[in-house]
Amino acid sequence: MMAQEIQNVLQELRFSSGLSQEDLQKLASISELVEVPASTVIFSEGDAAADLFLLLGGRVELCMNVPAKGCLPVLTLGAGDLLGWSPALTSGEMTATATTIKDTSAVRFAADKLQRLCEQDHDVGYEVMRRIAIALSKRLVATRLQVLDVFADPMTEGKS
Repeated sequence: MMAQEIQNVLQELRFSSGLSQEDLQKLASISELVEVPASTVIFSEGDAAADLFLLLGGRVELCMNVPAKGCLPVLTLGAGDLLGWSPALTSGEMTATATTIKDTSAVRFAADKLQRLCEQDHDVGYEVMRRIAIALSKRLVATRLQVLDVFADPMTEGKS
């Protein structure tokens, strides 16, 4: 029953909507639903990459360590967003710290299982990686805007 519930949830998320029932079933079989309380660090910058999450609800703040400034927020994620893309692409380290701002629910995928599925079934692998690339493209634009805001010169704002 749990796999069917996860499959139904995946079908409704923008990240995985439009996938075939067979592909959704394969993804559901390697995932679990999780609830994460507010103020919980899901992972820290530099941690070994282990899990990828599709957020169902709640809010997660991503911050990056900046020398002499600490962990500066770079992006806030919510329902439908992808969290922890690094584990899907490498077995390296996380590139940011993720902390829940509100109670958060998500579908969690163990990176090793997701990588194995993508390697064994290239059709699923292509779709997953294509969707990760789209999510990263959007994330890059949003992060760029956030960084520009952080480093904006308050003396020149409003002047043209």
